[in-house]
Amino acid sequence: MSIVKRYKLWFLISIIIILIGVGMFFYRGVNIGIDFVGGTTVSIEIGKEFNKEEIDQILSKYSKDATSKKVNETQLEIRSKEFTVDKVKEFFNELKEKYELEESALLSQNEIGESVGKELSNRALIAVFIATICMLIYIVIRFEIFFGIAAIIALIHDVLITLSAYSIFFVPINSPFIAAILTIVGYSINDTIVIFDRIRENKKIHSGKSDEFIADLSLKQSFVRCINTSLTTIVIILSVYIFVPSVREFSFPILIGMISGTYSSLFIATPIWTLLNSRKSKKKK
Repeated sequence: MSIVKRYKLWFLISIIIILIGVGMFFYRGVNIGIDFVGGTTVSIEIGKEFNKEEIDQILSKYSKDATSKKVNETQLEIRSKEFTVDKVKEFFNELKEKYELEESALLSQNEIGESVGKELSNRALIAVFIATICMLIYIVIRFEIFFGIAAIIALIHDVLITLSAYSIFFVPINSPFIAAILTIVGYSINDTIVIFDRIRENKKIHSGKSDEFIADLSLKQSFVRCINTSLTTIVIILSVYIFVPSVREFSFPILIGMISGTYSSLFIATPIWTLLNSRKSKKKK
């Protein structure tokens, strides 16, 4: 089976996912977390095992947008864009009565200003931009311009797929998202470079063959290695996502990005390079 010949199918799958994400964005927007738009974080030490669903029911009376998670089994962490000081006090008083807590059980209550969120988002965009440019320069130096263009398109694809997943599942976008995106970019480019390196070697060995033949051969030689490496990582990240709820905001985009990164390396980057190189060859003729 020729992977490169079926490039329209691979592109269509990605376009459908991205369009669903865009559709959900226009339907209900993106859930931008308090790290970027400002809000309140509250940490409470319950002191024993507790039923999170019961607390969430109480919490819903004081804040409609609040999200909570267990930390170290006995602590509760709450994040909300509209959790005022008075509402926090009322909520904590109700918890005090229910769980017989002391005043010291309210471990922290921090306000995050909107200006801090804007600064963080600006720095995040700069970090992603610089990382992408550095990778493009590296690929162009090591390979050639079409490899670089294909790799960057594949990276943009991974970011768009991850953003689409956030839009579809309405997951809050907070600071861990930025670290995850940078991790995804680094991981995805690694698989892409492995395949491109194989293409470069095969071009020397099979100098008379077409770009499509060389690309398919390189993909087949790299396929098992890429899948095995990715599956190992995905299983670990999936286990972390399931069994360690406190880091789900980081593990979720990593999980989506790993799957998307493997897919783009095999089915997006290489076909794009083939299309670009084939057009260049036709122009020369």
